[in-house]
Amino acid sequence: MEPTDLSARVFQNAVGALELYTMYLGERLGYYRALAEHGALTAAELAAHTGTAERYAREWLDHHAAAGLVEVVEPGRYLLPEGHIPVLADSASLLFGTPMSIELVRAARRLGDVVDAYRAGGAPPPMMWEPEGRWPSNRAAYLNLLGKEWLPAIPDVHKRLSTSASVADVACGLGWSSIAMALEYPEITVHGLDLDERAIEAARENAAESGVADRVRFSAADAAGLSDGSYDLVTIIEALHDMSHPVAVLRAARNSLTDGGFVLVGDERTDPEPTTPASPREQYLYGWSVISCLPDAMGTPDSAATGTVMRPDTLRRYATEAGFRNVELLSIAADKWQFYLLSD
Repeated sequence: MEPTDLSARVFQNAVGALELYTMYLGERLGYYRALAEHGALTAAELAAHTGTAERYAREWLDHHAAAGLVEVVEPGRYLLPEGHIPVLADSASLLFGTPMSIELVRAARRLGDVVDAYRAGGAPPPMMWEPEGRWPSNRAAYLNLLGKEWLPAIPDVHKRLSTSASVADVACGLGWSSIAMALEYPEITVHGLDLDERAIEAARENAAESGVADRVRFSAADAAGLSDGSYDLVTIIEALHDMSHPVAVLRAARNSLTDGGFVLVGDERTDPEPTTPASPREQYLYGWSVISCLPDAMGTPDSAATGTVMRPDTLRRYATEAGFRNVELLSIAADKWQFYLLSD
């Protein structure tokens, strides 16, 4: 790459980063939701609807107009186009994009600690909850796809879940994967586990609000909290690559299965082989690995230190070491994730 091209790339990346920061403000301040609800607004009207300062609202609107994110329908009045609402204002949409700005700001907040971790070789302190809280970035995907499309695409699993079955959801986070399974399979019970106590508290509230608290329970525990021989299915969704000891987790999951049970792993979809330069998707994954996923897994001296880019061969090696005889890479249509079915 020529120096001038690289310089232009750095500048364009800065434009994009600043745009994401303004999206963070729009999400946190409720600007997008107000525009989606009320239509074209002046800066004063947007400020009144959101309890913010008019001068700041005007600058934000002018930036978004310059970026093509809102339209100026007449001087001083701005509209969020209908086609932008699913991406910027509708948290139930699979296209909802503003959580990315939240995650990037949260990650950037502790980059100084990440620098220290790179020098010392350990892990930075965990990301703080405040002020945003842990963001439910996968909520729409779980509620729209996990129980409705992905699990039904696995015949053996779908059949098992269509009757009275017990499921363990390891690293369940805010509980939306557990809730999604319970909503679509009314005969099952789900036990969600996560190390984050505050996430578990939120998961319990989410389950109650979703009407499945009678069949979904949550524990602040790791995979060691699984009961041997208790579960027909164990799920580990978008979490295994983050774990310091993935083989131990898979071994505990295997031991917790009933006869003929399955472990379903869903993780980031990677390129089949490393390439340079890589696809934009793989560049994105490596970016998260550098600033977040790898540092978070470096908390113990014997960490597997997988990183975000966990290719199928790595997963197969972990599963074999954990004692599984069968590891199937499933052909489920999911743009961002790939799924593996593990069994004996």
